[in-house]
Amino acid sequence: MRIASWNVNSLRSRIDRVEAFLDRHQVDVLALQETKAREDQLPLMGLEARGYDVAAAGVDQWNGVAILSRVGLDDVMTGFPGQPGWGEVAEVESRAIGATCAGVRIWSLYVPNGRKPDDPHYVYKLDWLARLREAAVDWRDQPTALVGDWNIAPTDDDVFDIKQFAKSTHVTPPERAAFQAFLDDGYVDVVRPHAPEPDTYTYWDYYRQRYERNRGMRIDFVLGSPSLAARVTGAFVDREERAGQGASDHAPVVVDLD
Repeated sequence: MRIASWNVNSLRSRIDRVEAFLDRHQVDVLALQETKAREDQLPLMGLEARGYDVAAAGVDQWNGVAILSRVGLDDVMTGFPGQPGWGEVAEVESRAIGATCAGVRIWSLYVPNGRKPDDPHYVYKLDWLARLREAAVDWRDQPTALVGDWNIAPTDDDVFDIKQFAKSTHVTPPERAAFQAFLDDGYVDVVRPHAPEPDTYTYWDYYRQRYERNRGMRIDFVLGSPSLAARVTGAFVDREERAGQGASDHAPVVVDLD
């Protein structure tokens, strides 16, 4: 079984790339983030023709998550228990969707960016992660994958130059501690053992040819529960999917299970 995660940065804009990616790598389950559309706006015909069922959550041009599966799509849940909201009148955003695919519980997650360390969105980000952790504790005893754009670089090796991020989000001690808490609870970064190089990034800003210069960040992860981690036989980042005209600023992360 092959699962993948990809912040696609608008599914409508990149449906041709998504379909080609699925064909090229024969992915069984694809978790998407930043689909940026309501479900009724998504271009699903080609996906369905390929045998994929689709579960999606989205309300407008912001956020949006989805799971595509050709091995079953059961017990779909939009949002996780206790997920906090954002805004003056706090509303739960389209940042999490879960489904069971061939016996594996998969959560597609788009963690809030945080913006700046002194921004209310940063407080929201930390609260969001804390609430996700509380929910995820109950999922550890089953094969579970927490996948997506975490908007955190857990170590200095996960950014091209830590000095440039000294006053930025994604690398602050509270964010890194929030990520580490999932590992402390037993979840495993299942990609790192198979892609150990420090410059195996998953995100490159469009700014100043950062992809071409490999000035990126590793912020997209697949965290597996112990029983799922034990089944992982391989993993990689499809870096080439970031290349070319019309690419997302993120590359897909791919994991194989026995």
